[in-house]
Amino acid sequence: MKAIFDARQWHHDPKHFMANGRQQPNPEQPKRIEVLKAGAEAAGCQFEEPKDAGLGPIAAVHTAEYLTFLKNIYRRWQYIDGAGEEVIPNIHPANRRDGYPKSATGQSGYHQADTACPIAKGTWEAAYWSAQSAISGADLLIDGGQSGYVLARPPGHHAFADMAGGFCFLNNSGIAAQRLRAAGLRPAIVDVDVHHGNGTQGMFYGRDDVLTVSLHADPDRFYPFFWGHTQERGEGRGMGYNLNLPLARGTDDAGFLKALNTGLERVTLFGADVVVVALGLDASVDDPFQGLAVTQDGFSRIGAAFAALGIPVLFVQEGGYLSDSLGVNLTRCLSGYQAAL
Repeated sequence: MKAIFDARQWHHDPKHFMANGRQQPNPEQPKRIEVLKAGAEAAGCQFEEPKDAGLGPIAAVHTAEYLTFLKNIYRRWQYIDGAGEEVIPNIHPANRRDGYPKSATGQSGYHQADTACPIAKGTWEAAYWSAQSAISGADLLIDGGQSGYVLARPPGHHAFADMAGGFCFLNNSGIAAQRLRAAGLRPAIVDVDVHHGNGTQGMFYGRDDVLTVSLHADPDRFYPFFWGHTQERGEGRGMGYNLNLPLARGTDDAGFLKALNTGLERVTLFGADVVVVALGLDASVDDPFQGLAVTQDGFSRIGAAFAALGIPVLFVQEGGYLSDSLGVNLTRCLSGYQAAL
């Protein structure tokens, strides 16, 4: 299997993370790259660098206003007397229809959903090349490939069209799906991260040409809390083109795979001819977030389930944080997919 990665993704090294009122080390560490790359190579992946497709494919799903913010906010932050080393919001608008301030502080609150997406010197560069990796991954399938893996870091599925959140800045899976759609394909995005793909849902919520499916820990008591419930089915032309499958905390292999089968049946009925898998390995029983309890064997079966669709599949890395089984889980998923072809 071909795989895509750019070394500039190492340049994002976030420090700030707050949970339950306590500051902690940020779980989205650069070391994830090392572990995930080794895991993919153990599954036979051969890595290559992405081409630079420019901002066009990114701007196809993200607003120019938001991209202007992301590209420039760290530099602007340096002009604030006494500012911290990372851009972290301390105020948010009551709704998205409120005013758009000129202030860097105000704009950070508008474009950053939470304190888990700090922006530092290397963030824009890393996010840009993470997105370019996803674009090149999509191009592999457009050019006739049957599968591919994108080591996208920082991840992307919590990024909306104009808002970062939850470690995410540019929505890599959404960018890849739009690239596939622009090439005349009919893509479905299936998100298997422990957290709901709220940014991806928001990006395509009013559309009927991209199906979005998300399996995740029930957001009633789990991040991102405000999105990911079963009643969220789309709106306008997109009504019925979004499927959320929230799972009870601690759901094991059997429960997860049962829900995945439901999601993949929807993919088949949508008539998808290509699938983007937003691959969150944080559904693992060993993951620090402890939301679900998928085992190594479970990840093998997840990979095999996607192979059974019989259509091209692009795996785009989302979550999955440092644990003894992180790399193994990726190996098992990609190997399970290839063995089932």
